[in-house]
Amino acid sequence: MTYPKTRHRRLRVSAALRSLVRETALSADDFIAPIFIAEGEGIRQEISSMPGVYNWSLDTMDEELSELSRLGIRAVLVFGVPDAGGKDALGTCAYDERGIVQEAIRRIKAGYPDMLVVADTCLCEFTDHGHCGVVHDQGGVAVVDNDESLELLVKTAVSQARAGADIIAPSNMMDGFVAAIRAGLDEAGFGHVPIMSYSVKYSSAYYGPFREAAQSAPKFGDRKTYQMDPANAREALREARSDAEEGADFLMVKPGLAYLDIVRALRERFDLPLVVYNVSAEYSMVKAAALQGWIDERAIVLETLLGMKRAGADLIITYHAKDAVRWLNGK
Repeated sequence: MTYPKTRHRRLRVSAALRSLVRETALSADDFIAPIFIAEGEGIRQEISSMPGVYNWSLDTMDEELSELSRLGIRAVLVFGVPDAGGKDALGTCAYDERGIVQEAIRRIKAGYPDMLVVADTCLCEFTDHGHCGVVHDQGGVAVVDNDESLELLVKTAVSQARAGADIIAPSNMMDGFVAAIRAGLDEAGFGHVPIMSYSVKYSSAYYGPFREAAQSAPKFGDRKTYQMDPANAREALREARSDAEEGADFLMVKPGLAYLDIVRALRERFDLPLVVYNVSAEYSMVKAAALQGWIDERAIVLETLLGMKRAGADLIITYHAKDAVRWLNGK
């Protein structure tokens, strides 16, 4: 009888040995936790489609921030949820110096100076039509004006940097948005503030629960003219290359699970820090199955996050951040 000369199982015989040769590891430093800040007072409202995720008001958000800080999670991605009555066609609240995101940034930096604040830079939460830019009627067709939208996005980014944001994260997918925002930040004296570009953002069905959380669903049409077609991979490389050439400091792929091939492709071609967004429906599907007792939530979440990092992500934006750190710490 012939026995194998190569025995891969030798390195798997014990937990200690498996740990010794493990190639990929997760830690609290890998995670950015999204946080939704709403206009009003006394708000601590669980999002029905995202169990465990809440809308907070400025006076209650310390509950979430203190827990994140205690767990060692050192970065948050801030989304604003303005009053419906404050929305308009130009998303004015997005670049208001006293807007909800700007106020949240100031309070977070005052109370948690070591917490990195990443500001989502888009208009969709602040426009009454729910699109990520300025909309014009062209022959009965609603069209998002790319270049006019860039002007408002620059104003938004500068106002967020002025409020104290550590990182600007534009998510709008307008052509040239990184170059425009970089120039605007530099001109305003914020040349030190990096840009975390949503470089490869697909027009995805995985965003549904987020749109409930941020109240940002488009009132008409869809976002397929500016977000990417899920069928395309080579186009993702063109998008990422443009952002890198325009001065992006981070690249991002969004969503995560269905696009790990894109994460790997970017990792192999670019040296910039790479972020993946583990988006709302990816979170909600796990939560729903776990609540039914169909899956081991801890095992599924950690395996998913590990897979994203193994694919090439340096950082993971995830609603699982708090749970993941607890589990990694054996709790």
